[in-house]
Amino acid sequence: MLRLTLIAAAIAWLAGGCTLAPKYAQPASPVPAGYPADGVYAAQAAQNASATPAADVGWRDFFVDARLQQLIDIALRNNRDLRVAVLNVQAAQAQYRIARAGLLPSVSAQGGQTKQRTPRDLAFANQTIQNSYSVGLNASWEIDLFGRVQSLKDQALATYFATAYARKAAEISLVGQVATQYLQVLQADDLLAVTRQTLKSAGDSFGIVKLQFDNGTASELDLSQSQTVMETAAANLQAQERARAQAVNALALLLGEPVPDDLPEGQPLARQPMLTDLPAGLPSDLLLRRPDIMEAEQNLIAANANIGAARAAFFPSISLTGSFGTLSPSLGGLFKPGSAAWSFAPTITLPIFSGGQNVANLDLANVSKRIEVARYEKTIQSAFRDVADGLAARGTFDQQIAALERDTAAQQRRLDLSTLRYRQGVDGYLNVLTAQQDLYAAQQTLVSARTQRLANLVSLYQALGGGWIEKTGDAPRPADASS
Repeated sequence: MLRLTLIAAAIAWLAGGCTLAPKYAQPASPVPAGYPADGVYAAQAAQNASATPAADVGWRDFFVDARLQQLIDIALRNNRDLRVAVLNVQAAQAQYRIARAGLLPSVSAQGGQTKQRTPRDLAFANQTIQNSYSVGLNASWEIDLFGRVQSLKDQALATYFATAYARKAAEISLVGQVATQYLQVLQADDLLAVTRQTLKSAGDSFGIVKLQFDNGTASELDLSQSQTVMETAAANLQAQERARAQAVNALALLLGEPVPDDLPEGQPLARQPMLTDLPAGLPSDLLLRRPDIMEAEQNLIAANANIGAARAAFFPSISLTGSFGTLSPSLGGLFKPGSAAWSFAPTITLPIFSGGQNVANLDLANVSKRIEVARYEKTIQSAFRDVADGLAARGTFDQQIAALERDTAAQQRRLDLSTLRYRQGVDGYLNVLTAQQDLYAAQQTLVSARTQRLANLVSLYQALGGGWIEKTGDAPRPADASS
């Protein structure tokens, strides 16, 4: 009766999938319930309340530039880092299947021959050579009474989910990286255009001053000052040519192939179309929209399951092994009546002394879980900061660029007036030189601010979980979906 009770308890335990792992509880969010709403955030707090969440906006609808769309499409097919991330998911899936197989009995077929010689003095009926043939099935099964194998299976499953979310995060990041690098190429184009224009203007001014100097109406100081602007622009032109080539090389690395020559016509930096009505939502939304947060939580779940396996090591391990088949001294007699043979060998192993190894393993599992809790909380805090930074920038860039555009127009007017006054002999050339330098700096600052504004929109789209689906309205793919 006691034996039946123990067997029934074991079956009930196994059927329930019980383990010694602690009950998992999601840690409390370590960030405020809402994003900042005052100061630079005030203009954004009440906007876009009814707009589509970024995670539901397809990247083809966010990045409207046809040239950029094709670049992203190429990168999603060919980028090697993304390819590795996809293969990591497949490897984690195979590892999970390995761990899951430990819950089931192992059955194998075996056939063999044993040939043995016995000394004549010890042989029976002078039979010194003895043959034995066997064929049958072998089976073994670890009865997972205390959930060790189940915990390892749960750990492998959580690791598989974490790897899948890491792959999803890698794809979202790749979309943002391609867009940001494309903006760097456009910025280099605009800076080259500004520098070429400045170089031409400075060259024209130098030619006029050189002619005046040759005629004795301009000083050598004016000539040297005029040459300074021209040579500075010439040096900057070479640096910017180099920067553009390197930006294209970086883009090619993201694409996984050289940048094609037959790309569609793109939009310049100043007219680059991107959606700006992305609602921030609540920080709690990030727990379901950010794959890096979900990856961190799955790693925490895996660490929690590992505690169950470490605890189970303190309890007995029961294994059942057995075989059934036929045994005969001759090959022809293997399947004759009376040749059946079987064996059954249950074993129980109880840890008594291991030099503190099991205790150390349990301590390590508990510490590992606390580490994963800290990483999970840090991931949430980093995501909160990403969104808050993006909102702060979105609320200030438009006014900043408008002011820079007015400043650039004023600097251009100042240069025109300074040049006119110099040619009429009212002012010296120093005013013209200063105006040229200030206009050049203002134009570069404006190009940089435009790039930063667009890069911030890309970062905000990515920070809010955007970039996973191709078109708005598409059903989101599973995190472990192949490319």
